[in-house]
Amino acid sequence: MTGFVGANGAGKTTTMRIILGVLAADSGEVRWQGERLSREVRQRFGYMPEERGLYPKMTVSEQIVYLGRLHGLTRAAATEKTAKLLDRLGLGERAGEKLEKLSLGNQQRAQVAAALVHDPEMLVLDEPFSGLDPLAVDVVVDVLRERATNGVPVLFSSHQLELVERLCDDLVIIAGGTIRAAGDRSRLRTTYAQPRFQLHADAGVEWVRERPGVTVVELDGTRAVIDLADGADDQELLRAALDRGPVRSFGPVTPSLAEIFREVIR
Repeated sequence: MTGFVGANGAGKTTTMRIILGVLAADSGEVRWQGERLSREVRQRFGYMPEERGLYPKMTVSEQIVYLGRLHGLTRAAATEKTAKLLDRLGLGERAGEKLEKLSLGNQQRAQVAAALVHDPEMLVLDEPFSGLDPLAVDVVVDVLRERATNGVPVLFSSHQLELVERLCDDLVIIAGGTIRAAGDRSRLRTTYAQPRFQLHADAGVEWVRERPGVTVVELDGTRAVIDLADGADDQELLRAALDRGPVRSFGPVTPSLAEIFREVIR
């Protein structure tokens, strides 16, 4: 699972539309398994646009079956896959309702079903979690994880960085139409990590303000988040804390995706 993140207008949706052939690229090319993308290959992808694009007057089931048949499924296969998928996404009881009667969150689930019904070889999802409540997010996440576990690459954009951080194996950060950082989540965290530590000690931590080479980022009674200058010894700091009393925790602070994002696009 690859998270595609960037500020509004960075180029995420444009990139996805180019991958799917909705837009033509001014330059460059898109490759899949080493080959340039063809229309036939794109038909084996699953795409979910950011804007809801389903037909409001059709029932949920009719809509998903119809889209499955456009991807080459027989009516029987499309009907069977639609029923199973709607049940899995918690829409089984709404299958006979018109799309316009559904809540925005349930319409979003229907769009996810539309992207999945033909068992795509790859998924490209633009803001798939927009408008979903936490329970619905969990349902969609489980479905996408199942696909990824079965070997289907999933590329999705989202402004919910904590969700991207929880789900993704790889990250791509884009700004101004240019990739600013990309790669394994753990590697990016290591690359952009600062010499930052958190100390939690019973005797209080006000004294760290006076330590050479220490810059206080946060300080709240018995807990401090600090940056260490080059050459500063974290073990010496720990010994100084232990001399004053019990230390509950001391260790490096791993940067969050939000912190990496701000650093990269700055």
